[in-house]
Amino acid sequence: MSFDVSSRADQVVTIDIGDALDFRNASDFKALCQEEADAGGRHFVLDFSGTGILDSTGLGAIFSLYRKVSPEDGEVVFAAVSKPVEVVVQLTRTYKVFQQFDDAAEARAALVEEEGGAPSPASPGRP
Repeated sequence: MSFDVSSRADQVVTIDIGDALDFRNASDFKALCQEEADAGGRHFVLDFSGTGILDSTGLGAIFSLYRKVSPEDGEVVFAAVSKPVEVVVQLTRTYKVFQQFDDAAEARAALVEEEGGAPSPASPGRP
């Protein structure tokens, strides 16, 4: 299980989560995010389009990333949330913390627009 960094531009890093983010690969995810943040990534788009599993360890890794970038006015957003991931997001009320977008391109565009000084959306996510 590996993660694919599909793009890096304007301090926005897009990561394709792949099949799963769980206890088996959460440490790899954290290491990748650390590398990307150290290289200048401030905003992260997590693409869940092909993800079937997200467990508590995976959520913990996402929150670790959030704690790392938020003091620097960075953001972590979700894109193309699959049905299995949406169930976890709803049960844990994670939508209150991480804004969700229909796809990675929309998420990237919103983050780049925000970085340019445009007002951010009022709502952090979809209920």
